[in-house]
Amino acid sequence: MKLTTKAGFLAATMLAGAPAFAQQTISAVHAFPESLIYTKSFLEFVDKVNEAGEGVIQIEVRGGPEAIGMFQQPDAVRNGVVDMVYTPGSFYAGALPEKDALVAANVTAAEARENGGIELIDQIHQEKMGVKYLGWFDSGVSYNLWSVNEPQLDADGNLDVSDWKLRGNPVYNAFFTEYLGASVIDLPTTDVYSGLERGVVDATGWTQIGLIDLKWNDFVNYRIEPDFFSTDLGVIVNLDTWEGLSDEAKTILQDTAIQHEIDSAENLATLRDEEFAQLEEGGMQVVTLEGEAAANYLAAAREKTWERMRTQMEAHPMGTGNYDALIEAFYDPSKDPGN
Repeated sequence: MKLTTKAGFLAATMLAGAPAFAQQTISAVHAFPESLIYTKSFLEFVDKVNEAGEGVIQIEVRGGPEAIGMFQQPDAVRNGVVDMVYTPGSFYAGALPEKDALVAANVTAAEARENGGIELIDQIHQEKMGVKYLGWFDSGVSYNLWSVNEPQLDADGNLDVSDWKLRGNPVYNAFFTEYLGASVIDLPTTDVYSGLERGVVDATGWTQIGLIDLKWNDFVNYRIEPDFFSTDLGVIVNLDTWEGLSDEAKTILQDTAIQHEIDSAENLATLRDEEFAQLEEGGMQVVTLEGEAAANYLAAAREKTWERMRTQMEAHPMGTGNYDALIEAFYDPSKDPGN
């Protein structure tokens, strides 16, 4: 009887000391309003995780910029105020200039994951910011210039922006000012509608998708081609939070993110074509640069971004050690027009 009691006591003690992983919940916020297509994509990812992770891992979304300001979100996840953030890398460029590799990218997330680019950018996020880079969502979507008034071309077919009131943004400004020679007026996304309405700006850069969600097509009448840049929207997770998750929870989050990288790129490519058709049916006109003017325009967008990345990396204590590897991972010369 005594032996049985002792054995039972030992078994109970061992069970008490064993790790028991109850369902874990992490908090999340997103940079843009819920109505924007990119936020909807992130919320689809959340739904996928919560379905696959029932009983293991759940994401609790606290909201968007109304919960934590969009430019404060990267520091909030870094400092553990929130566990996960869906945001452009450009919102934390000061801490991680390497995000410009994604801005100038001409590959999709799936291609960058296959060639080691996502692993490299994750490593840099962990080392420089103390966050896990979980996934690059909504890749393959480029940017265009959009204008209220008909764009003018000079004698060589180059875009003439001398009369533009061009909305600027840290993502675009090196290209806009140093190549196009534009004077820019910086406005956050949330202020652009009123800026167009009041005539504060009459042109802006924006992605190929989302203009209709933002209702900027109430004022914008022209799309300038070719497109340039790439979206750099990603999900980052506080590193302590990540390391505190069970292996099963990590696997669910990572596998779902990898699949969503593929799904979101495919879905948004279809949506881009649909939105372009809808905009053109509504009267949007397309002005296309040709030949050498187009080639120079694209090269400048890419090279001014790389130049900015190198300059900022040189100023960072960790230096430029990853510069060439980043370009190799996120830029495929064979995809350039004419190649």
